Amino acid sequence: MVPLIRSRQLVTVAPVDPTKLEVGDIVLVRVAGTTYLHLVSAVNSRAGRVQISNNRGRVNGWTNYARVYGICTAVDGEPRPRSADKVRTP
Repeated sequence: MVPLIRSRQLVTVAPVDPTKLEVGDIVLVRVAGTTYLHLVSAVNSRAGRVQISNNRGRVNGWTNYARVYGICTAVDGEPRPRSADKVRTP
């Protein structure tokens, strides 16, 4: 399986409105003191949290909206689908 983002690829990340997240989005999250890019595999808007996973189907767990810092909007300059309308505006 080809990864969504390969090592050393340039990514663009923007602040996100977590209430707009959907399955398939790539988000910047802080888990156990470390910040990672993860794939959103489920959304529980009622509880204000998202489930994060890797690209191979391994579920890493749930995290709340407060720990979701950004959304990946582009990889190597190629825009990610459906990400632009999820960017948080000041």
